[in-house]
This record gives sequence, C-alpha cells and structure tokens, in this order.
Amino acid sequence: MAERADELAFTRRDILRFAAAGLTLLVTRVADVYAATAAPSVLGVRVWPAPDYTRVTLEYDQPLKFSHLLVKDPERLVVDLDGVEFNSVLSSLPNKILASDPHIKLIRAGRNKPGVVRLVIELKGEVKPQVFTLQPVGGYGHRLVLDLYPTEPPDPLMALLEKGEARQRAAVRAEPRDKAAPADRPEIARLVTIVLDPGHGGEDPGAIGRGGSQEKAVTLSIARRLKAKIDAEPNMRSVLTRDDDYFIPLHQRVQKARRIQADLFVSVHADAFMKPTARGSSVFVLSENGASSSAARWLAQRENAADLIGGVNLGVKDPYLARTLLDLSQTATLNDSLKLAKSVLGHIGGINALHKGQVEQAGFAVLKAPDIPSILVETAFISNPEEEKRLNDEDYQEQMAEAILKGIKQYFATNPPLAKSKLA
Repeated sequence: MAERADELAFTRRDILRFAAAGLTLLVTRVADVYAATAAPSVLGVRVWPAPDYTRVTLEYDQPLKFSHLLVKDPERLVVDLDGVEFNSVLSSLPNKILASDPHIKLIRAGRNKPGVVRLVIELKGEVKPQVFTLQPVGGYGHRLVLDLYPTEPPDPLMALLEKGEARQRAAVRAEPRDKAAPADRPEIARLVTIVLDPGHGGEDPGAIGRGGSQEKAVTLSIARRLKAKIDAEPNMRSVLTRDDDYFIPLHQRVQKARRIQADLFVSVHADAFMKPTARGSSVFVLSENGASSSAARWLAQRENAADLIGGVNLGVKDPYLARTLLDLSQTATLNDSLKLAKSVLGHIGGINALHKGQVEQAGFAVLKAPDIPSILVETAFISNPEEEKRLNDEDYQEQMAEAILKGIKQYFATNPPLAKSKLA
C-alpha cells in the first residue's frame, strides 16, 4: 500500500513538472510571436550639427522599413517610418534643433496614416542627403542615419585663406610705429599648415575611462589648446578636422587635410587597453610592413572601427583608405612621418612616461594620406585611473599641447618645408 502511495505521488509530481514545462514553453512562444509582430520602437534621437553637415540619428529596437524624398520650395526632407509607434521620443524631435544649426530649420513628426510616422525636416538650404542604416554595434541598437550635406559644401582652403588675411590685417594694426623695429624682424617666406585631428566625436565617444571620461572630449580639448599655440607662431597655422562634438568619417579627415594642402597631419587620441595597469604615451606612424607589435595592431583595429561606431555610409569609398601597397611618394612621406614622430615622442617623454621607448607603426586609416607626413599621438591611457585624471587636468593638457608643438618646431628646424603655393 505504501509502495502504491509512492507511485501515485511520483506520478503527480511528474504531471505538475510537465505542466509547468508546457506552460513555460507556451509563454516563451507567445513572447517570441509578440516580439516578431510588435511594432519597432524608436528609443532615442540625436542631432549633431556641424559646419560640414548635420547628422540626425534615430535608434530603434528592431529593423524597420522607411522611405525618404526631397521636396522643393521650401526645401524639405521627408522620411516615412513604416509600422513605428509614435511615442514621446518622436514627439520630442522639435526640441532637438538648435537655432544655430547650419542646415536644419526645424523637424516635426506625426502620424501620416495608419501605421506610418512621417518626419519632416525643414532645411535652411539645398542638401544632398545620405540616408542609411547601421547594424547594432557597441552600445547602440539599430540606427537610421540622416546625413544632410549642403550641395555647396564649405571650402576649407578658402576659409583658411580668409582667416590668414584677417590675421595679417590684425598684425599690421599691431605693428609699432617705429619702422626700424619691423625691419629687424626676420622675413617669413612660407606659412606651414598643420591639420589637427581630435579623435572620435559625436556618435563615437572613443574609449571611456573608469571615471566616465570620454576620449572624444579629451582629444578635442587638447587639440584646441594645441591649435591656439600653433596659431600664435608667426609662420604656422592650423585647422581642426572637427571643432565640436560631432563625428567625421576617417576618410573625410584625410580628404580635408589634402584639400588644404596641409604640411602635417597630427591625430590626437587617448589610449585604452583591457588591463587598467597599461600606462604611458605613444606616437604612431603608418606601417609599411605590418604592425610593430600585437598591441599596435590591436589599437589600430580599435581606432579604425570608429567608422563602424560613429557610422559611415558604406556606399561612399575613398581610394586612399583602400590602399594596401605604398608607392614611392608615400614611402618618402613615411620617412618624414618617422622623423616627425621621433621628435614629438622625445618631447612628450619629458612630461609623461612613454609606453614604448620608440615610435610604433600600424595600419591606422587616418594616417594614409600619400603626400602628408602624418602621426597619431596617444596622449595617455584613459583606461588607467591615474592617467585618466591627468588627461582631465588642464595643466597636463597644456603640457601635452606644448610638447607636441615643440616636437613639430624641432622637426621643421631640420626639415624645412618645401616651397608651395601658400606664401605669407
């Protein structure tokens, strides 16, 4: 009788266990079906205004269908989102546009028809939009990117010349009335142009320290300080690839340097590694025969992934970033890059420990200009808590900017720039 009771108890336990398993399976299948049929939800909207273009990014939880068209008189970009719920994120769109935005007047969103949300972007002028999607990467979900490029983009060379003329007028006004004093000053026959490239920006924060510091903010601050120092030199001028918090694709950074016929290209970064003990500053140049170390290769891969995180239209290619072999002219440029890098590394070593005692090499995309000596400076490890604090310290940023400037000046002292069309 006791055996029969045990047998019945075992059967009841089995029935309850199987019933629970079946219920779990049913709930899981219902959840799967719901997830497959639920409307995509917009999780966030970000707007990044810049002189070259304005980017609007919509982040959502699953793939969605969309269409877009340009409308004239007045200029508008209309984007229809199929099957999207109109939520508080979309309703907040009008508040995302600044009056100072160079390209967007306003954005409004609303239900156009059942199952369709329409975005209308009123523009301040004619644009050539690039509209594309990005797969989830890093901390981002699916993204729809609207890049609004003006049909007549600003000419960086013309802007540079206008700044130079204004600078010369100011210098004339500041000259002493004693004519003998200006006559004693050395004549400057050649202005050198240096492009400063603050790494990352906008959608791409770069490396993030344990204290929450973002590489994109540190690099911009140091680059701005370096620009001020360079511009104070009588025979130098500088241009930033970005002067605020927005993303510039890697190939466009190189293109900008080539369009203004830059003499040097200096990319500013803050290093990171998996172990927080890694420390020290580094200077890199492009590699001709593979990376100089596995760490250098890993770093180049991480920096080159900025396009994936920041978001680029893969339909737009640049021939210089696709190069795998260096021609003779670029080999000569690489030799100059090495000289510049050694000079800068020597001065940086006076304010911070060096991660390696020599210049390192790897396949960084932003160093691939075939005719411009280019270096990448890793100012310190933002992943190291102690160095993260230094990177946020104004005195250290000033010292780093001064060290880079001294390295540049030492390089030009022994490698004077060749004659170009840019005369003072």
